[in-house]
Amino acid sequence: MKKTSLLFILSLLAIAASAQQDIQRKLQTQLIEVENNGIVLLPEGTYFLTGTLSMDGKQGVTIRGKGRDKTILNFANQISGAEGIKITNGSNIRLENLTVQNTKGDAIKTQLVDGIHFLQVKTEWTRGANSSNGGYGIYPVQCQRVLIDSCYARGASDAGIYVGQSHHIIVRNSIATENVAGIEIENSLYAEVHNNEAFNNTGGILVFDLPDLIVKKGGFTKLYNNQVYENNHVNFAPKGNIVGKVPPGTGIMVLAANNVDIYENRISNNRTAGTVVVSYYITENPINDSTYYPYPSNIYIHGNVYERKKQRATMKGRMGKLFRFKLRFGKNVPHIIYDGIHDEKAVTPNQLCIQNNQGESFANIDAANGFKKISRDMKGYNCALNIPVTINLQ
Repeated sequence: MKKTSLLFILSLLAIAASAQQDIQRKLQTQLIEVENNGIVLLPEGTYFLTGTLSMDGKQGVTIRGKGRDKTILNFANQISGAEGIKITNGSNIRLENLTVQNTKGDAIKTQLVDGIHFLQVKTEWTRGANSSNGGYGIYPVQCQRVLIDSCYARGASDAGIYVGQSHHIIVRNSIATENVAGIEIENSLYAEVHNNEAFNNTGGILVFDLPDLIVKKGGFTKLYNNQVYENNHVNFAPKGNIVGKVPPGTGIMVLAANNVDIYENRISNNRTAGTVVVSYYITENPINDSTYYPYPSNIYIHGNVYERKKQRATMKGRMGKLFRFKLRFGKNVPHIIYDGIHDEKAVTPNQLCIQNNQGESFANIDAANGFKKISRDMKGYNCALNIPVTINLQ
């Protein structure tokens, strides 16, 4: 290559880099200077950004792109910060019509926001499943009045759509695919998850209560009218993540949560189990949080449609070993699996009720007693629960 040609190419690259830095500064300045109740408009195009865009302490602000897949913020070259967009200490914030790609850490994180709406927002890692991807796609934590509507999440090494330590939550009309966990509600109160699609994740929809968090106990969650299918993706969570315990082939998993109503979902072709209800003890992790309650309680599974191919469960991970050596179901894997670990000291019994599911099958795997008395008898679980969940987003 001639010296003049090389200099010309280097000049073009320098101009392009300078232009991208100008865009970075312009967008960040808008987020700093926008007045309360103002709008930040993001133009159509793909913008390669090198650092987190942050906004703090704002009220009533809308961040609006020209459309999902039209306004694309790509952080593949990120050198500062971890998140793509980070919003903190605000109220009544809306993010609309934009895509965030390839962040070093979480794609969009909101924390301590009262009233946060995600509408037509997409988060993804374009290389697909990879343990080096950021942990979370859409990630409100310690928030209240959360709405996630018509969003799309792909490639998160923890959860695509995650709401943690929050209350009054709706997740609807959204798609989660090729994540470790598609949709996860964790240590949160009063949530409705409905009319979503979760497929090709390791686990489709998770409702977890975990120890050692600021918000100690969630509950009162409704999962309904969701399509949860073919969540058989290999688990690619980084070592040590709790979702690394989720076996490939899990449709819906309830871990140590309380008052969870699962109804009118179509749950199909998840190899390991359509629905799993377990205590925290199944993880085999130590519990050092004295205030933590590790048992699931008041779980109602009813009116769902279960379907699966006649095939063996996954043989990968800890759960895979259980299926290989302890849970000898062959190709007749039950749709609903309960670990059988319950609180014998509970004043009020921790109920699991199962009714009127199409194609249902069940197993209590007796994990508390070394899987010695596995039972597929459902008679003791034919009961109903009233689980009131009232969501106020106003």
